[in-house]
Amino acid sequence: MKRKDNLSRIFTFDEEGLKLLAKRLKEIRAEKGISQEELAYRSELTLSQIARIETIKTNPTISTLFKIIRTLEISPSELFNFELPTNNKE
Repeated sequence: MKRKDNLSRIFTFDEEGLKLLAKRLKEIRAEKGISQEELAYRSELTLSQIARIETIKTNPTISTLFKIIRTLEISPSELFNFELPTNNKE
């Protein structure tokens, strides 16, 4: 099947979901008394990666989130412990 030239790649950036994720990550860090810098060091990520996640400037990969989850010694469900609003497109 031939691909049409007018098709473009669509990147998904769920700003609302990423805001909730960023808020939850900040809450967990605060509860554990861990700075962005300490989280970055322990998880072998850069400080700018952590900052970009928490300021919704990037869409983190699942591998990056797994590193953060392991470093914080939490379950994935703890990081994603928020209600994601439904998408009401009609």
